[in-house]
Amino acid sequence: MDDAKFFAAVRTSLFGGSLSQRAVDRLDAIFEAFSQFGDGDLRKLAYICATAHHESGRFVYDREIWGPTAAQKGYEGRADLGNIQAGDGHLFMGRGFVCMITGRRNYRDWGNRLGLDLTGNPELAADPTYAARIGVDGMMLGTFTGKKLADYLNEGGCDYVNARRVVNGTDRADVIAGYAKNYAEALRTASYAPQDATPTVAASPSIEERLAALEAAVAALKAAKAA
Repeated sequence: MDDAKFFAAVRTSLFGGSLSQRAVDRLDAIFEAFSQFGDGDLRKLAYICATAHHESGRFVYDREIWGPTAAQKGYEGRADLGNIQAGDGHLFMGRGFVCMITGRRNYRDWGNRLGLDLTGNPELAADPTYAARIGVDGMMLGTFTGKKLADYLNEGGCDYVNARRVVNGTDRADVIAGYAKNYAEALRTASYAPQDATPTVAASPSIEERLAALEAAVAALKAAKAA
């Protein structure tokens, strides 16, 4: 993918002509996570970017914006979120690009998935690398609502509006669908291709190469014994 063309396109269509380094870094983190946990589908990548774009206020915020009193958001004492200790509501507020990891139970679950102590270090969920992994993997697997991107973006069609159900019902579904279309167009302009999301894997040696290596090893062993 031609990164310069991609960022030039979104700078105009989605960022009002001014694109911060912070936004670039976070989009790069999403691309990297998608290369490992995505499936190469341009539409899915576009929708993930669009969702993060919307939920983070164009990549300005990495956590929910509200006061220190957890009761303001109704998270304190929420047993369904695993918030059973005093202060859990505020400690385990929504963090990350899409602010969808909320509550002690979800922090523990994603900590297990990532191999991190997120319950002991909840701020890590806002780190761009981990936030991107959570956003990509969660939307691909359907861990947030039980709906996954493939339910709406597949060989049968591209339903950007209802894809919102992967994260949050139909809240602002039309707006985010519009962002997704802009991101998709930018990816096409930049010549994004499925192979851009495929990790490089070294080719396995051929039978001939393996035999040659074995013969060389045997020859070296004979020479060592004769010395």
